[in-house]
Amino acid sequence: MTRFAILTTLLMAVSLCAFAQEQEKKNADVVAQTWLAFVDKSDFAASWENAATPFKSAVTKTDWAKALTSTRGQFGKLLSRKLKSSTYTTTLPAAPDGKYVVLQYDTSFVNKQSAVETVTPMLDKDGQWRVSGYFVR
Repeated sequence: MTRFAILTTLLMAVSLCAFAQEQEKKNADVVAQTWLAFVDKSDFAASWENAATPFKSAVTKTDWAKALTSTRGQFGKLLSRKLKSSTYTTTLPAAPDGKYVVLQYDTSFVNKQSAVETVTPMLDKDGQWRVSGYFVR
């Protein structure tokens, strides 16, 4: 095989991998937006029920509702949310290896004009993307 053929094959493989990761990032963003809609309307039970398996193993539905009520309650109503960054990864601190997308949104609330929401969907055991983490700062 010539160097040109090897290089062409390698570039095609890298391109396909990059395309697949971009598609995964898009899928994860759709899941995150759907999940955030539950949080935005204070349907914390639905957000827990639609979360990833490790998320539900780490926090009870009741504790999740309490945590979100205290955190999101102080910020008030959502005013705007815009995707800031999207990073595909297979490793995260204190999490099992897998497929993750770390999404950050520039968000504005009535009582907190400038916030960054971090939502981390993961590919769950059943092959579906679900949120495994949520933080606001």
